[in-house]
This record gives sequence, C-alpha cells and structure tokens, in this order.
Amino acid sequence: MKKWTLSMLLLVVIIFGSVIGFNLFKQKMMGEYFANMPIPSFPVTTTEIIAQDWTPRIAAIGFIEPIQGVAISNETPGVVRAILFESGQQVSKGDTLLELDAEVEKANLRSAQANLPAAQANLKRIRQLFSRGAIAQSQVDDTEAKYKELVGQVDSLKATIARRTIRAPFDGVMGIRNVFVGQYLNAGSDIARLEDIHQFRIRFTVPQTRLADIAVGQSLNIFVDAYPETPFEGKITAIEPQVNPGSGVVPVQASIPNKDGKLRSGMFAKVDVQLPTQSGQILVPQQAINFTLYGQTVFVVEEQAPAEGKDTADAEPILVAQQRVIEVAEREDDYARVVKGLKPGETIVTSGQVRLSNGSHVKPVEDDALDTPASAPQL
Repeated sequence: MKKWTLSMLLLVVIIFGSVIGFNLFKQKMMGEYFANMPIPSFPVTTTEIIAQDWTPRIAAIGFIEPIQGVAISNETPGVVRAILFESGQQVSKGDTLLELDAEVEKANLRSAQANLPAAQANLKRIRQLFSRGAIAQSQVDDTEAKYKELVGQVDSLKATIARRTIRAPFDGVMGIRNVFVGQYLNAGSDIARLEDIHQFRIRFTVPQTRLADIAVGQSLNIFVDAYPETPFEGKITAIEPQVNPGSGVVPVQASIPNKDGKLRSGMFAKVDVQLPTQSGQILVPQQAINFTLYGQTVFVVEEQAPAEGKDTADAEPILVAQQRVIEVAEREDDYARVVKGLKPGETIVTSGQVRLSNGSHVKPVEDDALDTPASAPQL
C-alpha cells in the first residue's frame, strides 16, 4: 500500500513538472521570437521645417455700399409731365430728371407777381403821406403787412413750383425708372435710384483682439464672386471708437475706388486686411497638427541608433516619431504659424499619424493623397 501511494505521488510530481517545464520552455521560445521579431515601421509622409516669410492678414466679410446713393422720389403729389432721363444714364448735379404738372401754381404765381408792383407803389405812397402827417402809423403798418404778405405768397409759389421739378442731387448713374409720362404720383413715389459708382465703401467687423493691428489709411483687398481672381484695393477710412460690448467686435469702414466700374453696391465681398510681413516664421501644414485634450501636437521624426549587438555597418537609420506639444498663433489657408515647440531643420509627419503613438517607428514615403486638388471633381 505504501509503495502504491509513493508511486502515485511520484507520477503526479512528474506530470506537474512536465507541464511546468513545458510552459517555461514555451515562454522562453516566445520571448526569443518576439525579441528577434523586427519592430514594424508605419509609412508616413514628412516635411522638413524651413523658416519662411509670413504675411498675416485679417479676414472679414461685408457688403459693398455706395458713398452716395439715394432713391429719387417726389415731395409733392402730381401728374408726370416730362421725364428727362433714361435708365442707366450718367447725370450731373442739378440736372432736371422729372417734372410734375404745375400749371395751376404757375398761374397763381403770375397773378401774384402782377399785383406786386401796385402793392409796392401803394406802400411808397402811404409812407409819403405818413411823413407829412396826413395818416396814422397804423395805416402804414397795415399797408406794409399786405405788401410783405404778397411777397411771401410769390416766394411760396416759386418754392412749390421748384419742388415739382425733380433734380439730381449729385453726379451719378440713374437706375431703371419706375414711372411714365401721365402717371399720377403720390408723395414719396419711387422714381429711380441714383448712385455714384466712382467709389464705394464697405463695412466689416474685426475682433477687439486685433484692434492694435489696424489703423486708418491701412491697405486692404476685397474679393467678390463676380471676379473671384481680381483683388480690388482699398483703404481703411474709419474705425468705430466703441467696441460692441455684446459681441466684442469693432466696426470698420473702408473706401474702394471703382475705376473700371466693375463693382456694384450690394455685392457680398470678402475682405483681406494686409499686415506687415514677418520673416523667419515656422509654418506647418494644418493636416500635420493633432488636436488632443491637453493641446495641439505634432509628430517629430528623430533618428535612433540601432540596438546593441547588431551589425550597424550596413543598417539603415531607425526613424522614430516623437509626439510634441506646440503652440499655434495663426492659421491661414492650408498652413499654421507655430510659435512654440518646433524649430527649423526638424522633420514632422504630415500624414499617416493616425496610426502612430509616441515612439513608433516610421518609414517616409511619397504620397500625394492629401494634396489639395486644383478644382472640385465634376459630378
């Protein structure tokens, strides 16, 4: 019985020893396999950082407005007697544009003017009689009042007739007319629009943080959809003295000459305020920047020495991606200006970084998959 128990115990020890030995051997072989297995290198595209010139700008939007532009209308009601302009015609200040019927007022004016010499002679005679003591002062006052009333009536009729003649208040181009000869117009009817198209202005807003970057007289360019490749030059003419407390923006006004006559009021425009060029700036493609909870980062490619014990004579350099936190000051189009975290001469990853972690091995490749196409694909 004792021999059988001993045999069983020995058998158990042998079995467990075999299992443990096999597991130890397995772990050793796996460790050697993974130790000798080459570390995978991820394909990425890279670029070398070069100090460049950077011309910052302030981008804004606005609508083009005329320096002078009004809707021509009539002050008094009446029937249109004559229209003396054509749609789209260039007119000068003081040109007659439209006449309303004023025959009744003109007839009343002629009647009042006919009575004026007699009233003036009567006043002169009354003053002579008063100087001789023949009449009282009250008669002189009454006669003088009637004469002044008649003079005022003449002036009033002249003003009424003048108001029935519509004249151009400034030089400009007439719009499409909205009235016809013989038409009865109520006061304030829209006759046509008159605009001075030699010069326009645009109003836009900038953040209060950029207030120190703008000044009266500063140059800017605007772009409109009708001529997307043509910049129209202008200058800042006014800056609102008050910052909007609700939005924190500052209204700005600029003038834009319209020598070629291409611009029209009401156009939507993109504004680029030009700022002084800064040299020696670090610019990186925006697709190279990763956004994380602790800031913005890029992967910097660094060379690493081969592991000890390996033949390094013919070995290629090992490239490792190291994650680095950067500080971006401005962004424009496809590039961002970095003010902290990078320096000229370093190489960064521009694409393929989604598979990387800190310390990953990388292999630079040529790939234009992220290049911005010249035009959108046709559907």
